Amino acid sequence: MTTQRLPFPVPDERAHLFVNSYADMHDLVEDLVVPIGVPEAAATVPRTARELLRQSYYCYEFSTVAVMHSLIAVEIVLRDRIPGAGKKPLQKLIEQGTDAGILTARQAEYLDYGRKIRNGMAHGQTTHAVMPPAMATEMVTTSFAVVTELCAADLSHRSWVVSH
Repeated sequence: MTTQRLPFPVPDERAHLFVNSYADMHDLVEDLVVPIGVPEAAATVPRTARELLRQSYYCYEFSTVAVMHSLIAVEIVLRDRIPGAGKKPLQKLIEQGTDAGILTARQAEYLDYGRKIRNGMAHGQTTHAVMPPAMATEMVTTSFAVVTELCAADLSHRSWVVSH
């Protein structure tokens, strides 16, 4: 059996369409900070999305994965904040969140677009989706904003309180 050594990461040639170096990726994601008050178990989801976005410098497709991952955090907080959310699909949560004034129309638009990509990939309808990091950044930023706003709006809400 022959073993294959994986090469060290090299910048994806498409990365230079949006940044000059890996160090520039920090500027792209520096505002994506997990809000205070989010338990570690929930905080890892948006943090991972941010790091996937940063690593899209080496693997362009990671920007799409970052969006899909960031939607997990949004779904968690929407499910937590929308009464009777139960097991409703994300599309319904986005609609209810917009109707209730929890989400802006712009946030709902970004989230729904990301949801469609996620669903297409999860159900085998889309086998390869490449989202430019600039677009992915807007969507991941929206996810961070929703998580931040919903956590800040109700820090006393039972599942988002951090015990010390």
